[in-house]
Amino acid sequence: MNKRIGFIGFGKMAQAMAGGIMKSGLVKNEQIMASMRTEKTREYVKNEFGIQVSPSNSDVCRFADVLFLAVAPYAYFDVIEEVRSEMNPETIIVTIAAGITTQDVEHAFGQKVKVVRTMPNTPSLVGAGMTAVSVNDEITDEELTLVEKLLSSFGKVEIIEESQMDAIPAISGSSPAYVYMMIEAMADGGVRQGLSRDQSYRLAAQAVLGAAQMVLETGKHPGELKDQVTSPGGATIAAVSTLEQERFRGAVMAAMESCTRKVKELGQK
Repeated sequence: MNKRIGFIGFGKMAQAMAGGIMKSGLVKNEQIMASMRTEKTREYVKNEFGIQVSPSNSDVCRFADVLFLAVAPYAYFDVIEEVRSEMNPETIIVTIAAGITTQDVEHAFGQKVKVVRTMPNTPSLVGAGMTAVSVNDEITDEELTLVEKLLSSFGKVEIIEESQMDAIPAISGSSPAYVYMMIEAMADGGVRQGLSRDQSYRLAAQAVLGAAQMVLETGKHPGELKDQVTSPGGATIAAVSTLEQERFRGAVMAAMESCTRKVKELGQK
């Protein structure tokens, strides 16, 4: 791929993205540049990733054909103000911040710009990410295909309407945290029943991984897969009954509502 990739900010998510892109062979190390504030971090990134580094966000902006804004949501508009005079209208801007719309970005730049709004998640760190994507009217089909290739290097990609983006953190962006809590709770239960801590984590995590693969690979409804495990009068249906009594599904859905409300609050700020 004959494109130069820039990252303004290079935290864990940006590192996962850059690592996936390089591992896929889509671009060479020298085709990636990232900006970060401290000399210590720049030295670490240069040695660990072998990419170009700079203390200047403007350097990265001028360099990039595809520019990832990988900073915290509260810093977005300060960064845009800093680089707006350097922005090439043909550069594809990729955002990864909850609550910030393509229209917000266009308004901040004060001109027509190409914006791809994404919401990745932390399993991108192990190449198993899920990234939701929406675009503004300036992005062509060819440019969307290019971005999809980059994002697919560290997981799956789902194209959605931007009006649905505020729902994404609750179902895929933040949801790994819910799953980690469930794995932790299952492991605690295993320890309570005499299993070692390490064994409990492995058993619980593998069960969750396998269940997710069953949903994705069989195409069957999760309820049907659940029914296949719950034999009449058996132990599994006893556990499912208790989960229902404790409002397991209701608690998950309520948590998702809370997450979405917070995303919308962040967008308003």
